[in-house]
Amino acid sequence: MSQKSFAALGVSQPVVRALHRRGIEKPFAIQNLVVEDILEGHDVLAKSPTGSGKTLAFGIPLVESLEPSDPTPSALVLAPTRELAKQIQDELHEIAAARGLRVAVAYGGVGLEKQAKEAARAHILVATPGRLEDLLQRRAFTLSNVDVLVLDEADRMLDMGFKPAVDRIVARVPKDRQTLFFSATLDGAAGQVAKAYTHNARRHEHRVSGSASRKADIEHRFVPVERDDRLEVLRAHLVDEDRDLTLVFVRTKRGADRLVKRLKAQGVSALAMHGDKTQGQRERALKSFIAGKVTTLVATDVAARGLDVDGITHVIQFDPPGDAETYTHRVGRTGRAGETGVGITFVGGEHRKDLGKIARELRLDRELEDGLRGRRALARA
Repeated sequence: MSQKSFAALGVSQPVVRALHRRGIEKPFAIQNLVVEDILEGHDVLAKSPTGSGKTLAFGIPLVESLEPSDPTPSALVLAPTRELAKQIQDELHEIAAARGLRVAVAYGGVGLEKQAKEAARAHILVATPGRLEDLLQRRAFTLSNVDVLVLDEADRMLDMGFKPAVDRIVARVPKDRQTLFFSATLDGAAGQVAKAYTHNARRHEHRVSGSASRKADIEHRFVPVERDDRLEVLRAHLVDEDRDLTLVFVRTKRGADRLVKRLKAQGVSALAMHGDKTQGQRERALKSFIAGKVTTLVATDVAARGLDVDGITHVIQFDPPGDAETYTHRVGRTGRAGETGVGITFVGGEHRKDLGKIARELRLDRELEDGLRGRRALARA
């Protein structure tokens, strides 16, 4: 498909100008693929990773399809995590305002009353499944006027056990709605759900997972390190002047807190983000990270799901990923939208076999071997 301008895709001038003010001049690939089908009213299945521009891919035509006089809420966006829901709201706010539309967000960890009032007045409601069900049980508003339903990162919602809640929510939305299903995969359970929720959907796949495209954006490094030496090696990477914002992945919530304390004892400032933090703590940590006040964020996989922050130059996997999908999700936090980034994975002796399988699946065999070879060369020196 040839590259088109936003205007050629059917986007109105007020929205084009709002995008221009944000420095967005041309559609990203996923936007070029789906915007016209959505504007024409088709259901859409889109396979596209976080960081590819998918929020605006559904957000732009969503805004264009609504009018300020429409009943509220007229559109519902479901997202798996609080962080992603808030980021979607932030991404849509300016383009929605350009057409006189309101966007509200609803997620757990904050007061219900204020969210209920804002959600009832919003043309576009972005919500996590659990909090939305809380609001619906309180009869704060109805979903009977929803014309467009968006499920973002649908595969992750299923992984997190939200399918029963999503099924109940979808049952409250009119059957003649338009449904937009965005997921990192359209196979397996996600594909079955996509088929159940949509009707005659147009299917699109944004292919960015090939080794050539990955390596053009992200430098993959594998660093052999014994368990007792990991903190020292991590500190050496974090004091590197070439890095900017750095996301460090660990396996457990307790491990995140412990690592932050150990780093601070070594003179390195860091913040933790995980599910046991309150919403206020998570928002303050993310705000400090985005502003660059603290350049190291230590996170678990669930807490970082949907995290879309500009300027992350390095992702360090302090604890190794369990599979190729987790590797891709983690390292995909950097090298976004054409920027370059560095993904660093610590390789302990007990993890080499599993990481070898992941590397082969992702076609990173050479990078892993280069990392291991470098360690062997040092040992011989």
